[in-house]
Amino acid sequence: MNNRYPRLEINLEHLRQNVATVVEKCGGQGVQVMGVIKGATGIPEVAKAFDEGGAAMLASSRLEQLEDAINAGITKPMVLIRIPMLSEVSDVIRLTDMSLNSELEVIKALNAEARKQGKLHKIILMAEMGDLREGYWDRDEVLEVAEYIENKLVNIQLVGIGTNVGCYGAILPTPEKLEELADLAEKIEERLGRELEYVAGGATASLMRIWDGNIPKKINLLRVGEGILLAMDMDRFYHYDVSCLHQDVFRLKAEVIEVKNKPTHPIGTIAVDAFGHTPEYVDRGIRKRALLAVGKVDYGDYKDLIPMEEGIEILGASSDHTIVDVEDATRDYKVGDIMTFDVCYATLVYLTNCKNVNIVFV
Repeated sequence: MNNRYPRLEINLEHLRQNVATVVEKCGGQGVQVMGVIKGATGIPEVAKAFDEGGAAMLASSRLEQLEDAINAGITKPMVLIRIPMLSEVSDVIRLTDMSLNSELEVIKALNAEARKQGKLHKIILMAEMGDLREGYWDRDEVLEVAEYIENKLVNIQLVGIGTNVGCYGAILPTPEKLEELADLAEKIEERLGRELEYVAGGATASLMRIWDGNIPKKINLLRVGEGILLAMDMDRFYHYDVSCLHQDVFRLKAEVIEVKNKPTHPIGTIAVDAFGHTPEYVDRGIRKRALLAVGKVDYGDYKDLIPMEEGIEILGASSDHTIVDVEDATRDYKVGDIMTFDVCYATLVYLTNCKNVNIVFV
């Protein structure tokens, strides 16, 4: 089964080089990199590449991925970057060194559990800067919470303030937006009478500030996943030169199981497909198409797949099949041939979560 398809090939050396490059560029501006492994479902080999490439700490939204990294022998600090659930507090303290938080009730529970386990747990308070995911919106409230932690909680150490931008509300991490976070950090430091260890200025989107050289001096930590794993977003969406990074770390390969000339418009009364949707079709006559043994169950949305060969058009997909127009392909595809695709972040998450996809390291 080692040679089976569909197959996701992972170039670990290129991944290590991407980590090292981002770490170096960020380090030159006084910023540490928290390596986010959740985009590849925390595959231990991927986590090791982040470790070997020089990430200061490893992070995920899923505790089981951090546990896998620990079991793989990685000793760097582990960080939970999704607000902890009350139901997982015991494991948060057991497995992680630090977590991001925005609810005092949860922080109190972490403190009680840390006391029980005889540990000191570090936290970064999340502040809302307009992207409208997690974080305190009320500035007075975050100051009060910071002061409460400092004076009342023995087993919790407040080490920083952070924010999320670009993940839900698509808000850009402009210098002005990050200066808001820096100003809040200074207010917290004034209230506590000491400096914070970290001011975490967002995730991959904030690498734009590193590339432009205008990240506020107070910002000293970024959470980076996609910008290392795929290095596509800054290039495709914001037109930054990322030629120093490899964009071929992940490749999806699928096997052709049928090649036929068929109509381009279904014949009969159109109702709904296997997912309850009613697709629209354009009648282009009879064209050559290939059927691939990979489908939505494996990768999610076929529109996120990127054919590596010119003349390939993905027409659609069902659970286990992908239909591809190969009439204008530069290769004469036959049954048993392998078609290669580049992937985006959403596709990568699906592929690395799917037990039917063969993971191969190259």
